[in-house]
Amino acid sequence: MTKYYLLFFLSLIAVFVLDQNIKFLFVSGLYWDTECISLSLTFNKGVAFSMLSWLGESLKYIQIVLVSAIVGYVLFKKDILRHYALAAGMLTGAAFSNIFDRFLHGGVVDYVHWHCGFDFAVFNLADVVIDISVLMILYIHYKLEKKASKDTD
Repeated sequence: MTKYYLLFFLSLIAVFVLDQNIKFLFVSGLYWDTECISLSLTFNKGVAFSMLSWLGESLKYIQIVLVSAIVGYVLFKKDILRHYALAAGMLTGAAFSNIFDRFLHGGVVDYVHWHCGFDFAVFNLADVVIDISVLMILYIHYKLEKKASKDTD
């Protein structure tokens, strides 16, 4: 079981450190612009697409409670940890990185802006990791359900 805790915490730390280092580059002034993608610093005061920005400072505390509750649940339920340690660690590291931004910068550091063909929301590496983690969780769940139904037949 120790290896699953280790995988969870190492993936959490790796995503957090990588994301914060990339964000540091943009906070320090990195800028790059092309016809389709702009890499420029923005601060998102809300969540996806700036939703819930009206919550102001309360949002970061609500997010801490929610993410901490999820971490507690995952660490308490050993079956979940055994199957989802990597995905849960990545998801948690990305979530904590974005929450950390709220305390450090007053908003989440976003920097990737797609504007080729259509205008898309500005996002960061943590947002991409969250999406990948959710896809991993869904895929693992699907495979486990498929195996369980095969075993019962």
